[in-house]
Amino acid sequence: MTASISVLFYFLIKKQLEKIYNNYMDNKSIFNATICLLGVFILLIHIVNLLLKKNRRKDENSLLNFFLFTMVHFTTYFAFVLIKQNYTSNAFIMTFYTIFYIMNNVEVILFYFYLSNYTKIHNKTKRIVDIVNLVLFGLIVTSDIVNIFTRMYFTAVDGVYQRVPGFMLFSQIYQFVMLLICFILAIINKELNIRQKIAFSIYCALPLVAIIIQNNMPGYAIAYMSLLVAVEILFLFLNVEKNIKIQEDEERLKDANIKIMVSQIQPHFVYNTLSSISTLIPLEPEKAQKALDEFTDYLRMNFSTLTETKLVSFDDELKHIKTYVDLEKMRFADRVNVVYDIKAFDFNVPPLSIQPLVENAIKHGILKKVEGGTVILKTYEQNDAYIVEIIDDGVGFDINDPDLKNNRHVGLNNVKHRITKMTNGSITVRSVPQKGTFVIVKFFK
Repeated sequence: MTASISVLFYFLIKKQLEKIYNNYMDNKSIFNATICLLGVFILLIHIVNLLLKKNRRKDENSLLNFFLFTMVHFTTYFAFVLIKQNYTSNAFIMTFYTIFYIMNNVEVILFYFYLSNYTKIHNKTKRIVDIVNLVLFGLIVTSDIVNIFTRMYFTAVDGVYQRVPGFMLFSQIYQFVMLLICFILAIINKELNIRQKIAFSIYCALPLVAIIIQNNMPGYAIAYMSLLVAVEILFLFLNVEKNIKIQEDEERLKDANIKIMVSQIQPHFVYNTLSSISTLIPLEPEKAQKALDEFTDYLRMNFSTLTETKLVSFDDELKHIKTYVDLEKMRFADRVNVVYDIKAFDFNVPPLSIQPLVENAIKHGILKKVEGGTVILKTYEQNDAYIVEIIDDGVGFDINDPDLKNNRHVGLNNVKHRITKMTNGSITVRSVPQKGTFVIVKFFK
């Protein structure tokens, strides 16, 4: 559909340009001007679409910057085509083509920024690529400016652009290197699906294809036509694809929230807790009142998770954990021991993400032993992440047990899904039967 509309507008624009400029504009110039105007038209639609969107993601802001700059690029080249029909000189050609080469390199760096925001790149890898990117970009832009005086890559003779044989490849080395790096980053990225990897791969291959065609069709703006195709790939195959995926993730997240809430408010837990409070009322009314207040807070927190999609502070999650632990200690007394080794507070977590893990350690770990046991909750900070550890000396389990996959351990899979999707965090579970379980949760900065 989009391709058909683009082709239709191409012929409409071309026909109008032929009417206006047919007397002094050749076929190549009409083709180039048509491609530029079509590019500006398509980019303007996508830019308005992104500007009207509320709460744009970081990758969408990067895409918007790319589209805005590309529209300026197309507009500049269109102006060059028109001016060239009436005026040309060696200085004019050298200035404009130098600007175009620099713009081509800027578009590559903006594409890399989009890729790095679109998908998660390991911090160490990103730092290395950033250094390579900036160093190469600086060298090539400097050489583009030096070329005005040395004529290493191209020159102008009698107002006509001419390439210098053997040196053109060096002028485009930055684009080839960075697009190759972007291609590798996209292919090895496990978060991207096959369609997204193909889309990024096509974008990275387009400049090479354009250069090969350009050499056989001198005078035609093949590079700009390939850039127009690239714009559609970025918007339709990547941005729209991600929007669809995010909507699906939000639906799964809501479903996970409901399952977590339901798993936390099981009838037998409610009945046993109320029964314990009832027993306390005639014996220790103040303690019973405190327990009832805690149970009310516990239920309120669980119900609020049904629609909650925002992160909460770890401090709030810790209060909920302590409320739950107090309720269990009321029922099981010395069989439940929890040690808090908290060295980091200043980070956010999905609501009801750590509490279910502590509940797992108590219900499916230490309470499976007659004498009970101890759960240790630890938090600390590393250079790239905040770490939460839940350690118990309970009965442990086989991590390959199919019961685990069927979510019998209080929705562990749902907790994993929410932490991964809401924070890009990770969970590692280690367990040894009859010895205990060790859970590590990482919330990356």
